[in-house]
Amino acid sequence: MKNSIKWTGLLIAGTTLFLSACGQEEEQKMTAYDKIVKDGTLTVATAGTLYPTSFHDEDSNKLTGFDVEVVKEVAKRLDLKVKFKEMSFDGMLTSVNTGQVDMAANDITITEDRKAKFAFSKPYKYTYGTAIVRKSDLSGIKSLEDLKGKKAAGEATTTYMQIAKNYGAKEVTYDNATNDQYLRDVSNGRTDVILNDYYLQTLAVDFFKDFDITIHPDIAYNPSQVGLIMDLDNKELQSNVNAQIEKMKKDGTLAKISKQYYANKDVSKMPDVKTTIVDVN
Repeated sequence: MKNSIKWTGLLIAGTTLFLSACGQEEEQKMTAYDKIVKDGTLTVATAGTLYPTSFHDEDSNKLTGFDVEVVKEVAKRLDLKVKFKEMSFDGMLTSVNTGQVDMAANDITITEDRKAKFAFSKPYKYTYGTAIVRKSDLSGIKSLEDLKGKKAAGEATTTYMQIAKNYGAKEVTYDNATNDQYLRDVSNGRTDVILNDYYLQTLAVDFFKDFDITIHPDIAYNPSQVGLIMDLDNKELQSNVNAQIEKMKKDGTLAKISKQYYANKDVSKMPDVKTTIVDVN
């Protein structure tokens, strides 16, 4: 009897080990996208401080914004929930690289340099660069060439700060600061200029009417596209996200979300404006 129990115990233990090994093998065969689907959640990095891209509603404190709502809609169509993690722009790229998040959504410009390191979704926003300066004197700037020696505000690794550096501006960097911090500093002379997206800057200037700021009338550059950023090897996630973005373009969902956050403007198509091309490398 004892031997029978002993052998039964060994058989049960052996079966457990076998099942465990099979489970581990199955886990190893799963792709990164398979794991997202199994978990049922898409983990997304965003700033939570960039209006109207990613910000907290004043009344409810709920995270919302154009990029946030685009991600929510994509996830909904993929039958996934979304978990947002708020962080600085540098933190977003690192988190995507290390697998701490599945993607980042924060008005991220698609560039050739980034495409070599990350997978991008199809563009869901088309825009171009402008410059916020002081309204009273245009911060002494007539063109991008006049940025030399001027104090340019922004986050360190954005394409806009790279352009400022290329033209000889002095960097004044912020870590995930809110719009009013950036804009107040230009208004009071602590900084001279902010290079950034036309739509974001138009809304910011309209909102902070008491600040001495304006969009420079003669500076428009680098038509660009914005996309969701993912790990370079996660082709399945990229493919599934792209399919939903295409559907959202065709059925008018992107335009609808855009008009809600960009003062009735449709950012899902390229604006008709004359721009110059400047180097961002």
